[in-house]
Amino acid sequence: MAVYTQISIDELNHFLSKYNIDNINEFSGIKGGTSNSNYLLTADNKKFILTIFEERTNQEDLPFYFDLMNHLNSHDIKCPEVIKDKHGNFSNFIKEKHAVITSFLTGSSLEKIKPIHCSNLGLTIAKMHNASEKLNIKRENELGFNKLGNIIEKLQAFKKQIDIETMRFIEGEFLFLSKEINKDLPSGIIHADLFPDNIFFEENNLTGIIDFYFSCNDFYAYEIAICLNAWCFEENNNEFNPTKAKYLLGSYNQERRFSNEEVEALPLLARASALRYLLTRLLDFYSHEDSDLILKKDPNEYISKLKFHQSVRKASEYGL
Repeated sequence: MAVYTQISIDELNHFLSKYNIDNINEFSGIKGGTSNSNYLLTADNKKFILTIFEERTNQEDLPFYFDLMNHLNSHDIKCPEVIKDKHGNFSNFIKEKHAVITSFLTGSSLEKIKPIHCSNLGLTIAKMHNASEKLNIKRENELGFNKLGNIIEKLQAFKKQIDIETMRFIEGEFLFLSKEINKDLPSGIIHADLFPDNIFFEENNLTGIIDFYFSCNDFYAYEIAICLNAWCFEENNNEFNPTKAKYLLGSYNQERRFSNEEVEALPLLARASALRYLLTRLLDFYSHEDSDLILKKDPNEYISKLKFHQSVRKASEYGL
């Protein structure tokens, strides 16, 4: 459930008095997501999304996200537009928390991913990367590879619960990647969380990208590595699907050409991405009680994915 902050209709009306939005027809919480509270709002028969930012989102980073989303919108990248209030502000407070109104995107996340969906995703990501090059804003990736050592240190507090072989596996992988990853790759603004629940489709057509609240500056190819892990393994058995990977990489490469260095680095970046999600899932699993407002996901999924990528020697094995 992604409605951590409950609000009344009176609180909503007070918040909306700052905007040119009247005559509420519908107001309901949206299930799904793990970080912020989201509501569907219909006013004057037009749909909007109200997002209330919870403690996991750094409030100081909000201008970065808002500028990025509206910049991408202006370059025909399908994502929510942040609606300004009567005084030109992007956000206001509700229950002492930052909140925004954004435009509503049609479509829904996929129940079954097909290669054509991966193709459309790859094309859209390339366009997004090309468009974001023109935006001169920066935000460090707080969960980037250079930060993973900090998470490993935090996991030491739970070493009695975590299997010793798992910790050795993690530490060995981090040490290897620290030495081997090329630190001089093309970089810019990436979404950094392009999982299927953040991408909307209507049949085979991609209708929008949501949840930009992990966006940051990092390697463009790292974004693709995240997508290889999130989109190209079968949900029922966690088996890699090379056809999906071929469609994802091929369509991206048509719009934004991979450099030779990016192609060479892709298997290592896929390992780095798998390690990142393994670590954060482990940390969430052991550092939060079941009653906490954190959606726990299975860390073992990313042990399996990481071991697969360790067997890959070159990007051509992904279909590139």
